[in-house]
Amino acid sequence: MLVDETVGPIVQEEIDIFRMDYPQATFITTVKPEEKLLPAFLNDSVRVIVLPRMLTKQEEKYYNQRKIKINTSRFAVDGIALITNADNIDSVINVKEIIDILQGKDSGKKLVFDNAYSSTFKYFKQLANISQFPQKGVYSKNSSTEVINLIAEDKSFIGILGVNWLSEKNPIMLKNGSKIKTLGVKNLKGSPGDDKYYKPTQLNLIDGVYPLLRNINIIDCEGRGGLGTGFATWLRSQRGQLIVLKSELAPHKLMPRELNITKK
Repeated sequence: MLVDETVGPIVQEEIDIFRMDYPQATFITTVKPEEKLLPAFLNDSVRVIVLPRMLTKQEEKYYNQRKIKINTSRFAVDGIALITNADNIDSVINVKEIIDILQGKDSGKKLVFDNAYSSTFKYFKQLANISQFPQKGVYSKNSSTEVINLIAEDKSFIGILGVNWLSEKNPIMLKNGSKIKTLGVKNLKGSPGDDKYYKPTQLNLIDGVYPLLRNINIIDCEGRGGLGTGFATWLRSQRGQLIVLKSELAPHKLMPRELNITKK
C-alpha cells in the first residue's frame, strides 16, 4: 500500500489497530511524497494508495483502459496547518497573504514546505494559480519532521504540513511542542471561514470553516476482494472512524453513540 507522507501518522494508527483486530493481516507500506508514489500506482505495480485528494481524470485513464474499477473512499478530513516558532510575534495569517507570498510578492515572511514533491506543495500551487514557486520566500525540506525541527529552532519561518503531524502522540511533537504554535487562518472573502481566524481544531475541521481543508481518501484498484478492499471498508466502520476522531482529525461521518441514562 502506498501512503502520502503528509497523512502518514493517521494511516499508521489505523493500520496498528486493524492488525489488532486481524493479526494475520500483513501490510507492506511505502510512505513517500505524493509525486514519488504516483508512478508505482499508475504503472499498476501497487493498486492501493492513500492520498489527500481524488485521482484526476487523466490518472484514472490508466485503470479505465484496463477496465479495472476504481474505488475511492473518503475516511477522514484533514487540514493543512501553518506553524511558527512560539516566540514569533505573528499568531494569525490570511489566505490572501499566503497567496501573495506564493506569487512572489515581498511580505517579509518565509514559507517552508515538507517536500518539493509533496501534496501540500501541489495544493498551494493550485491555491495561488501558479506553475512554480518564486525563488525567494518559499523553501522546502525533505519531510514533515524536518519542518517541525526547523520551526522549533528558527522563528523566521512559517512551516506548512498536514494537521495529523501535530498530534501529541507524535514523538517529534512531544519533543518540540512547547516551541511551536499553530497560526489561525482567515479565508478569502466570500469563502467559508472568511469571518475570522480559525485554527485547524477538530471542531473547525468538522464544521468546514478552517480554510485549508483536504479529504483523505483510500483509493483501491485491486479489482477483487483483497486486503486493500477490506481495509478500506474497515476505515469507514465505527471502529475505524473512532480512531480518526481520537486523532483530532474530522471523521468521514460522526457515528451515533449510545448513552446509558440512569434515573435517580
